[in-house]
Amino acid sequence: MALYKHGNGLEVSQDGAFDTTYSPGSAAPYPGIYRCTNCGEEIAIEGGNSLPRQNHRHHDLSIGLVAWQLLVYPVEHG
Repeated sequence: MALYKHGNGLEVSQDGAFDTTYSPGSAAPYPGIYRCTNCGEEIAIEGGNSLPRQNHRHHDLSIGLVAWQLLVYPVEHG
């Protein structure tokens, strides 16, 4: 579970980017924090880099396949 201390730096969003799950090893379309929907492992990644493969360190395959979902992503304010 991602934690934060100062909520004024976060904003709730209904962006569809949070609804998609991504396969292990696929390119992360957004920079940010991704969470495995089955084991709960979270990783921070730059956009365009590959998400961890099926055998990331905390995932037991008995709970299902790895599926990464965007949890938090940064947005530039100009």
